[in-house]
Amino acid sequence: MEENQQEEMMIRELMQPLKNATGWIKFLGILLIVYGVVSALTIVGILIAWLPIWLGVLLLRAAKNTNSAYYQGNKSAVLAALNNVGSFFTVYGVVALIGILFFVVFFIFIIATGVLWESMDAISNMYL
Repeated sequence: MEENQQEEMMIRELMQPLKNATGWIKFLGILLIVYGVVSALTIVGILIAWLPIWLGVLLLRAAKNTNSAYYQGNKSAVLAALNNVGSFFTVYGVVALIGILFFVVFFIFIIATGVLWESMDAISNMYL
């Protein structure tokens, strides 16, 4: 019995930082879901609206599992909360990498077309 209480106390200690942040986690989860719903109202936004909604659901699940782990000392809830937080950061990281890749490709395209336009302008000036 005492071993079970020690385990619950350890779980509470480990989950305390996430427990302190559950208000913000819920806030960001709801904010992401609302953003996804609003972006789904546009034609282009409907293609990417699922992503912020999914991220918001992951955060809300993490907050729920954090509370469950903290108040009940539930090991499976600890793992679920950490898995949800890990999934959130993995998905967000992949999205960030894709954004950086698009930026680099766009930047190279702008540089290339700028050089192209400059060289075309130089050629047209030679014949005028």
